[in-house]
Amino acid sequence: MPESGPEVLATRVAFLELKDERRLIQEGYELLDEKRMLLASEIMRQLKRLAALREERERLEAEARRVLEAAVGVHGFDDLTVMPKRSLEAALLRTDVQTFLGLHLVDAVIEEPQDAAPDRPTLPTPEARACEAAFHRLLLIEAPIAACVGNLRRLVREYVRTERRARALENVMLPEIDGSLKFIEEQLDALDQEEAIRVRNAAHA
Repeated sequence: MPESGPEVLATRVAFLELKDERRLIQEGYELLDEKRMLLASEIMRQLKRLAALREERERLEAEARRVLEAAVGVHGFDDLTVMPKRSLEAALLRTDVQTFLGLHLVDAVIEEPQDAAPDRPTLPTPEARACEAAFHRLLLIEAPIAACVGNLRRLVREYVRTERRARALENVMLPEIDGSLKFIEEQLDALDQEEAIRVRNAAHA
């Protein structure tokens, strides 16, 4: 008999009930295992997207450094820092939320109205305008990156939770039930043998 857990009654009814319980737990484990695979697949997809976004950000950073150097060469750093800033007041954060296995996965982008009136004087040189545009593009890409990172955190948290539950069923509950089933089966076999001996002895009495 298993060493831990409640006492198991060695009856055919108990055996059949445990078989049904094992079947249900096995189905639950298979569902969790499938969910675990789906989560892993989505995590990989989000990781690829994040890698592509970060690669694009690196490209934008390199371009921003290049045009910054050119603008500093024309205006000097101090004069460049006091030039009118580009405002994001009219911009909108657009989000597209999709549900995946009960989780909210978000795509985000910052949109600016195309016909917005300029809110500051035009910068005086092509170098200053190029610098402004480059850093503006660099700022805009942070929204989809942040959304992707948030998605990954939610997915990983759910994966860990699912993995823990699946392992509990696979490594604890199913082995315990299998042990109990084996114990009951052995006891029932012993009872059958005893009954057979009693019947044989009674027949020869």
